[in-house]
Amino acid sequence: MTTQTPAPTTLPPRYAVIFPGQGSQSVGMLADWAEQYPQVRQTFQIASDALGFDLWAVCQGTHPEFSLDDTAYTQPALLTASMAIWQVLRDELNIESAYLAGHSLGEYSALCAAGVFSLADAVRLVHHRGQYMSAAMENQSGKMAAVLGLEDEQVSLICEEVESQNADAIVSPANFNAVGQIVIAGNEVGVDKAVEQATALGKRAVPLNVSVPSHCRLMQPASDKLAAEFANVTFNAPTIPVIQNRHARVEADSDAIKQALIEQLSLPVLWSATENRLADKHIKLQIECGSGNVLTNLAKRQAQKVPALATDKVAKLDEIRQALQGE
Repeated sequence: MTTQTPAPTTLPPRYAVIFPGQGSQSVGMLADWAEQYPQVRQTFQIASDALGFDLWAVCQGTHPEFSLDDTAYTQPALLTASMAIWQVLRDELNIESAYLAGHSLGEYSALCAAGVFSLADAVRLVHHRGQYMSAAMENQSGKMAAVLGLEDEQVSLICEEVESQNADAIVSPANFNAVGQIVIAGNEVGVDKAVEQATALGKRAVPLNVSVPSHCRLMQPASDKLAAEFANVTFNAPTIPVIQNRHARVEADSDAIKQALIEQLSLPVLWSATENRLADKHIKLQIECGSGNVLTNLAKRQAQKVPALATDKVAKLDEIRQALQGE
């Protein structure tokens, strides 16, 4: 009687891919990737066809009309950059991620990578998202600032006190990014007074160069318009679990995914909770898929640190390949 050798067990991947949001853009981004990988320009062509304008020219600063600094163009540009690199990672490294997550706008990239909606639908959605966000602030001005060195609860309390003591103030936490780094958003009065209180406690507060205060209730009109747009888009079940910003958990149902994405724009991004969730799932490596290295740097500031590698330069692909081989 012969015994059969059992087939080797394939272990699930212990890495996650994370996608950056606004603030990661730069004129000329992905030019080095495009020189080596035709998938980059091919991905941008799909996006350009869906949008009706040359998105690659916007990224390279050569478009005669549209600027990468305008959120209506920043958002589709960053999403397409992420999806172009995602395609290279899949083609070159046969990447199979255990989880996906994205910061703010990056959540759309993560959901696109998971097959929840197509690239064409995704770029149209975030283009409209940017337009609706700008429209929500047409008759008012907003601000965002990063508060450094305070606990989450302290920042929340400061915002509550400012609103209770000033009838015209709007301010709330927008991004819980990492330990001691919370971004606040609201109107000028609210953010300025919250910054004053944080500074009075001996902490730093750094104004952010943004045109629109994301993830606060000033974005509710934009969120409502987005909800109407979603009704015309097919949402599929994800092929890879996506940890969403709204509640730092995975949704399998497409309607639940859609609802969390609608609410995301006017509620805070729970990024530190997302990072902790990845650590709890025994993720050993994160790959930041997109332009810049903002999330890679934030990974170093988390309570539970999961190492991250960025794709901000094409030369880093070899480093990622080596890390995955040793994973």
